[in-house]
Amino acid sequence: MIGIKSYGVYIPYYRMSRAEIFNAWLTMPSPMKGERSVANFDEDSLTMAVAAGIDCLTGLKRKNVDALYTCSTTFPYREKLSAATVAAALDLRDSIRTADFANSLRCATIGLSSALDAVEAGSAETVLVTASDCRLGAPGGEFEQSLGDGGAAFLLGKEDLIAEIEGRYTITDEFCGMWRSHEDTFIRMWEDRMVHDEGYSKIMERALRGALDKAGLTMDSFAKVVYDAPADIRRHTVLARKLGIGKEQLQSPFFEQIGNTGTAMAGMMLVAALEEAKAGDRILFASYGNGADVFILKVTDGIAKVRNRGTFARQLNNKKMIYNYPTYLRWRNIVAMEKAKRPDLQPTSISNLRRNAKILLSLYGVKCKKCGTPQYTQAGLLSSYVMPQRICVECGAKDQFDDYPFYDKRGTIYSYTKDNLAASLDPPLTVAIVDFEGGGRAAFEMTDRDPQEVKVGMPVALTFRKLFYERGIHNYYWKAIPISRKS
Repeated sequence: MIGIKSYGVYIPYYRMSRAEIFNAWLTMPSPMKGERSVANFDEDSLTMAVAAGIDCLTGLKRKNVDALYTCSTTFPYREKLSAATVAAALDLRDSIRTADFANSLRCATIGLSSALDAVEAGSAETVLVTASDCRLGAPGGEFEQSLGDGGAAFLLGKEDLIAEIEGRYTITDEFCGMWRSHEDTFIRMWEDRMVHDEGYSKIMERALRGALDKAGLTMDSFAKVVYDAPADIRRHTVLARKLGIGKEQLQSPFFEQIGNTGTAMAGMMLVAALEEAKAGDRILFASYGNGADVFILKVTDGIAKVRNRGTFARQLNNKKMIYNYPTYLRWRNIVAMEKAKRPDLQPTSISNLRRNAKILLSLYGVKCKKCGTPQYTQAGLLSSYVMPQRICVECGAKDQFDDYPFYDKRGTIYSYTKDNLAASLDPPLTVAIVDFEGGGRAAFEMTDRDPQEVKVGMPVALTFRKLFYERGIHNYYWKAIPISRKS
């Protein structure tokens, strides 16, 4: 039997009230209810895939992953494999298969099906699938209020399963109801009644009924029914009533807390359902986008052993409201800001990234074989320029080191600076010198922090983020966040 071994989720720390957006434009009769999740200025679909992947692999051996499929409609590059960067940040081995699935809100379940096929065929024992999105709605429009940002991840295999896949069903449908061309920054949608009546409502009903008929089951067979919502959230409950899905069976899409997270939405809802599931429960899971994919899951006794259980609820409640609407425009680069009163940053060195990918992306330092001192070398503060360590800072031994990962280490702030003149989309630029548990010291930019709360001795962890973007290059590295932020 094939199925899910583990799951992970990522909900950004920041949220924005929909009333805040409404009051900025007054282009709609009234604001939508609730709030939406907002990725920080240094987050994108790639960093959120890493965060969800880290959560999914908690307590598991990363080197046992045989393949990584990343899924998103908002990958940072049109020509460059995002899965390769995610694999490096997750410290997966290089002898794995990697692939990006894109161009559809259903690409996550397409990736999930492909991963299950690979496991079933025996070409991979374990496959990690991530889904993440950071879509943009045009200012003043409905999508700006309804969209949200987030990610989910699933590790698939044949052994130690928490949920078995009992059946699958797929429909493909050609319909240009929602789209974004290469020239578009914001998503577009055709007349909403036709999109929802002819697309979502009709196709999802047909797919869910088809899956039940194929499996010989009825809706009463399921403890939870999980399927994503369209742009009009009301269609989600209308479909449930049409299919006879009870209120206790229907998984909430968390629209008023997070918003529509695109490719990641169905997966994030499935994580929430699994966190409440018990052994023996059946879950009907589906996702829509130019057709629909449906999966029938049966939860196993292994659900009780999941180590990261409760992450969804913790992240949902661990939040901070964004300062104001102009902050959102600045973070998404929708408005141009005055340049910082400092020299421009040094351009990204592709050669340096190539030579030192293990140090920069996987955040490996070294540990002295003679005195056991961990150490990490930086050419400057928060720099992506590094030099491999050759001399031990403690005993002076030369070239006698073992590799030592820092990405999973926690630490405390030894010292810090706050710079209001440096270039930053979230000033002041805050840089901390971090002393790691077990040894080692290095400098990192801080993110998801309140500058007023930063202090010496503050416990911190590390998160994979974007340093800056120039010449079309996204420069990724690690930053420090308060432990109280990490969930």
